[in-house]
Parts: sequence; C-alpha cells; structure tokens
Amino acid sequence: MSAAAPLAPTGFKFIGGDLALDLVNTTDWPELGPRAERLTDYGRFLAWAEGAGAIRKTEAAALRRRAALEPAEAARALSLARRTREAIQACAGALSRQEDPRPALERLDALLPRALAHLRLEADPTRNPPGVRQRWEGLGTALDSPLWPVLWSAVQLLTSPEAPRVHLCAGENCGWAYVDRSKNGLRRWCEMSTCGTTAKNRRRGRQPRLAD
Repeated sequence: MSAAAPLAPTGFKFIGGDLALDLVNTTDWPELGPRAERLTDYGRFLAWAEGAGAIRKTEAAALRRRAALEPAEAARALSLARRTREAIQACAGALSRQEDPRPALERLDALLPRALAHLRLEADPTRNPPGVRQRWEGLGTALDSPLWPVLWSAVQLLTSPEAPRVHLCAGENCGWAYVDRSKNGLRRWCEMSTCGTTAKNRRRGRQPRLAD
C-alpha cells in the first residue's frame, strides 16, 4: 500500500500505559532481535501514530500526502522511528532488569535534540486564570514529527516516580513494555489473555501426568 493511502490503525495494541512504550510494542523482541514487524511502511507508522494519539487525523493526512511526494524522506523517517523504538526498549529493559541504564540512555539521548528543538510553551487562554501549555512547532509537516511527542513522553516517564514500574513482559519471545500500575505491583505480562495464558498452558503441559 502506498504511503499516501489512508490506513486504519488495525493490528496495534495500546497496552503499554505510555505513548513511548506503545511504540516499543509495535514489534516483538526475542533474543535474536525484533520480529513480527508491524511498522512495515511509513503509512503503517502514521496509522500507529494516529491510533496512539501522537498526531491528529488531519496531521496524519497531511503527512501521507507529503510522504507520497517524498518517498525517500518517508523511508528515512520510518528508519528513525525504528531506531527510536529500539532505544526506548533498551531503556525499558534496563529498568525492568534493574541494570545500569546509562548505555541505553546514551542511545536515547542522541535522539532528543532534534525532537525537543520543536517543543514550545505558550499561554493557554482557555484556563481561568490563564495558564501555560505546550505545543509542537511543525507537527504534521515534518515527516518525523510523530516521533517528537513520543520522545518527550519517554523523557517524562523515565524521569518520573513511575520509572521503577516500567517492565518488559515475561512472555517467551515477547519483550513488550508496560507500566505496572496494578495494585500489588506484580504484573508480569503484557496481556494475561496472550502471554499469560500461553505461559499457563505451557506450565500445565510440563506437569507430570498422574498414573491411571
């Protein structure tokens, strides 16, 4: 399907509890590296970004039109999205395993300057009394702009009190990331209905059969 064709945000799940982690969960993460790629082209990336709330429908439409005119730039933006995803997954993995996060953070840190250069603060007249809000200058015009709020979300999450609650799914060959907001803090799976059920069935299959 061409980059200009509208795509419904099918095939994606938004269960990470954070925009940045939902990007991580657009592929699976076995030991040998990413597989089951869901960001197969730039149009699919836009479908994910719109479904995740990183961009609005009008912005997605504008970016599809531009991608059709600049396919090489769209391919570079898609490659950047995948690199961003890998960097965030590495940070999530370090936190989940309670490892030194510095090597992973260096990879993520290198991606921040271009994105955060577009972050602006402005007065918010809709509040009473007037307040301050943020906006992204150029969102919906630059082909990599859907990544800007994703990276900002990663910064906010990793520096928040919820950072220790970031985990990777314990499912075999999964590696999806999530914020554990369960009451007991013992969530192990991206979804109980998928990886949790698979693990449960595997354990049952390994149990010795009782003699007849």
